[in-house]
Amino acid sequence: MRFSIIGTGNTAWFMATRLAAAGFSCTGIYGRNVESAKSLADRIGSTSYDLSNGVKDDADICILAVSDHAIGEVVTSLSFSKTVLVHTAGSVNMNAVKGAATHTGVIWPVYSIVKDNLPETKDIPIVWEASDDLAKKIISATANAISNISHEADSGQRISLHLTAVISNNFTNHLFAIAEQICAEKNLPFTLLYPIIQQSVNRLASLSPATQQTGPAKRRDTATMQRQLDMLGKHPQWQRIYEAISVSIMEMYKD
Repeated sequence: MRFSIIGTGNTAWFMATRLAAAGFSCTGIYGRNVESAKSLADRIGSTSYDLSNGVKDDADICILAVSDHAIGEVVTSLSFSKTVLVHTAGSVNMNAVKGAATHTGVIWPVYSIVKDNLPETKDIPIVWEASDDLAKKIISATANAISNISHEADSGQRISLHLTAVISNNFTNHLFAIAEQICAEKNLPFTLLYPIIQQSVNRLASLSPATQQTGPAKRRDTATMQRQLDMLGKHPQWQRIYEAISVSIMEMYKD
């Protein structure tokens, strides 16, 4: 199959290199930054184009791999009758590209992708959506070429999954950053927490996180909770996070 890419960022690199490795043929890499587009095109043996000159309707699928807020702007310059147009945003409705092509959809990798450290495994979940049967055929084949884990979901489901990704990845990473800073303030190595963090992750392979909750909030140990809140006195925003999560835990396990 033939594909084209609009964008030169992390997701564009992931998609382009994966599809090229799977034997797909790239008809072009389109970008506002011509040098960045050429760099990616050279990486997979394709041709780069200045996005401002338009995008050719010459591929089976065109992957719009730009930031969420740029999707609406870019699609105004696109007009595809043959090429299936997909965006790659987890939290954007499929209708965002509806007016730019006859056949549309979404391909969203449920992963935090960095182009300088692209994952080697194919076990990166891909959630996809298609507007019609032709788009479904092309998009499902593309998703399966990228990943061993492919799941069809409508926009409502995908947007909800994006919310869970924010909570389980972005929010937990922020909590790790808070813990790291507390360790630094108390001259403790953050590495001491690595085993317990890894233990929590490993348990997810076979156990529901709802059954593995521990800690003072689960036990309703209000004395410990108050003492720890006092310890966070210099960081009132962290106190609010601690208190909000503790209340949520107590509510979940109140019976």
